[in-house]
Amino acid sequence: MRVEEAISIRARPSTVWQLVGDPPGYSNWMGVGITWHPIEGDAPLGVGARYTTRMRVGSAEIGGLVEVVEYDAGSDVAWHSVSGIDQRGRFRLREIEPGTTRVTMRLSYQSPGGVWGVIADRVSSVEVRRKMRRSLDNLRQLSEPATARRAEEEHRPANFTLAQLRAVRVLTDVGILQPFRPDRLIAAALALHRWGMTLPGALAVSATRYPKAVALIDDERSETSAELDGRTNALANALAAGGLSEGERVGILCRNHAGFAESVLALAKLGADPVLLNTGFARPQLQDVLRREGITAVLHDAEFGPLIGDAIRPRRRFVVDGVSGAARGSPTEPAPPERRSQITILTSGTTGAPKGASRSQPNTTAPVIGLLSAIPLRARGTTVIAAPLFHAWGFAHLALGLALSSTLVLQRRFDPEQTLAAVERHRASALVAVPVMLRRMLELAPDVRARYDTASLRVVAVSGSSLSGELARAFMDEFGDVLYNLYGSTEVAAATIASPSDLRVAPGTAGRPPYGSVVKVFDDHGKEVVGGRVGRIFVGNEMLFEGYTGGDGREMIEGLMATGDVGHFDSAGRLFVEGRSDDMIVSGGENVFPDEVENLLAEHPDIVEAAVVGVADEEWGQRLAAYVVPRRGATLTVDDVKDHVRARLARYKVPRDVEFVQELPRNTTGKVLKSGLPANLS
Repeated sequence: MRVEEAISIRARPSTVWQLVGDPPGYSNWMGVGITWHPIEGDAPLGVGARYTTRMRVGSAEIGGLVEVVEYDAGSDVAWHSVSGIDQRGRFRLREIEPGTTRVTMRLSYQSPGGVWGVIADRVSSVEVRRKMRRSLDNLRQLSEPATARRAEEEHRPANFTLAQLRAVRVLTDVGILQPFRPDRLIAAALALHRWGMTLPGALAVSATRYPKAVALIDDERSETSAELDGRTNALANALAAGGLSEGERVGILCRNHAGFAESVLALAKLGADPVLLNTGFARPQLQDVLRREGITAVLHDAEFGPLIGDAIRPRRRFVVDGVSGAARGSPTEPAPPERRSQITILTSGTTGAPKGASRSQPNTTAPVIGLLSAIPLRARGTTVIAAPLFHAWGFAHLALGLALSSTLVLQRRFDPEQTLAAVERHRASALVAVPVMLRRMLELAPDVRARYDTASLRVVAVSGSSLSGELARAFMDEFGDVLYNLYGSTEVAAATIASPSDLRVAPGTAGRPPYGSVVKVFDDHGKEVVGGRVGRIFVGNEMLFEGYTGGDGREMIEGLMATGDVGHFDSAGRLFVEGRSDDMIVSGGENVFPDEVENLLAEHPDIVEAAVVGVADEEWGQRLAAYVVPRRGATLTVDDVKDHVRARLARYKVPRDVEFVQELPRNTTGKVLKSGLPANLS
């Protein structure tokens, strides 16, 4: 059995190490029933030190003699068994941002073997995990200042039993928990025991429960869950034979097709760390990212080979797209790695160079429960993923689809008409997109939209960029009240979710925090603001990223992480995002957020969309400039644009400059690149 737990502690690693680096004192703060005693005559600290350990699980005690095999002051201590039950353990400390330490505790021990041994493991693992959580919580309480502890407790479930009951109810409602044939239930338990709550674990469970169900459909082929499991085993074994190893950082540069999913799953089975690369990178940017992120190998589509160039040695480049990309390794399941893969997703780079944001796979079901309690996805549904898989939103639904045993439909490139055709052809119950994709669908001629029956859709889930109230209303008027908008980021994952009723009643809202997430708004002095006042948005949940690969992180207040945005809550508890905190301009002494003006302009019947930026002004310091995309055939003037804003907002929010453009520059995830706007305003 292998169990891993982690916690973020508002203290420096040097402070936490005073306890973690002192195994003779573990009994003073570890969970009840865990003891450590040094062996007389051996060095009390460091490599080679030996201890007798005991952990009570039910009425039994497990443990034995262990020896410290790794002792890196301030970061790691690991031990292996010498006698008694075969076990390995580790504490790992990493500073994820100044003053905050991520502590990971891992414990594995040999099961008795056989089906009953596995079942016993699954039962005992609950108690072992509880003791580990208690130990880490004690460590946090001893290491943190009291003020930080109080804040952390505010966004933790008040009752662990109630949280478990809620999880069971949600998983039952969506169809994950249901009766099964005993042989398949035992096989699923074995698979979950081997892989834990990981991407390979989700696939292995689906492959045992629904081996003949279609798991993936792309432009070239479809694969059942059993076939996908076998292909990813073959790819993992082929990559291992090619020299890839556990802990290695490996890039994935693929469009939306089965090869992307196979690559992620195969690397996770090896214990390698996938880095999801943007398919829109130019050659210099891609090669810079490959070097900066320490990527030593790349799994890629054939079309991207010339872009990689000499940044990666030819023997460390593997083409995975199309049938020709099928691995020729053995389909035998590889042995699970000692450590779980860390997924690195790159930030969008709209405000600078893309940064790698690393995140471990979740330790609990809380992130899944949070999404499923707010967005009515169902097990074994069919989901068309139009959002890029290398983006956090698309990747989240790849992972969620595996957990739900869904059929995932992928298309290499987004085309609005082909997406509607895929919904009709596969009777899709869900569509995952970014807001600009919705606009492209609405821009199709009415007779084109009418060709496709999309009545099967129960959920259209969007994220990745701002969703205007005008676009939300127009889309729901056309396709029904099936739209769900998630506000979050690569760093903080899911912050809030707006339902169709939220979007109808309060257009432009980002919604409410789902289960497991806490969102607060703070002023510049770190004090929480209420009563609808604007402030900086901070988020807390289990899926906060562990820091940028360059070593820096995000600002933290009371255990919550900054999103970089500003906003406010309305009286119903719905969040409204005003814009990026660094986008705010000061014009004549007044604070102005361009997003507010952009959303207002999007409501004009003759405007498709607009981008608003601040430019230098000798008299006012800064002023607003608007780049407007008019509707085809519209007779829109500069004064029309200004009058529309002047009639609804304060005078200092009226753009002084207006320029009409055919389209706004965007990156591959649909975000507007304001740095790419024409620079001819003065």
